[in-house]
Amino acid sequence: MTAYADTGFLCSLYAKDAHSERAAARMARQRLPMPVTWLHQLELRNALRLRVFRKEISGEQRDASMNALLADLASGVLEHAVPSLPDMLIEAERLSALHSETIGTRSLDILHVAGSLVLGLPTFLSFDRRQCDLAKAAGLNVPVL
Repeated sequence: MTAYADTGFLCSLYAKDAHSERAAARMARQRLPMPVTWLHQLELRNALRLRVFRKEISGEQRDASMNALLADLASGVLEHAVPSLPDMLIEAERLSALHSETIGTRSLDILHVAGSLVLGLPTFLSFDRRQCDLAKAAGLNVPVL
């Protein structure tokens, strides 16, 4: 594993949206596997359910997206990663103290950047500008997607 993708990137891979083509193009040249943490799983499943609520996708599309995620976990495209929660929280607080007042990052975005740092993954993938700014400020490589 060399890269950490935020949930928005993963959601674009598994449910068609404005970023899906760029996410797929990046995955085609990405060294695998990509890590999936407890935070990804909670956020991604909830994001898909919210898309159903908003009538952006059907229940069948939600199920297909979740099944595709499970298939990629089974095949090794994705891999379960378990960053230390205490280390993530310490790192998240450090990032918040250093950068939230100037970048304006949200708590879950900070947790993802902290997760990348704790897992020792030098590349961070996201379509969220503020989250990318935080990842860069934390010393991570943030490629243009």
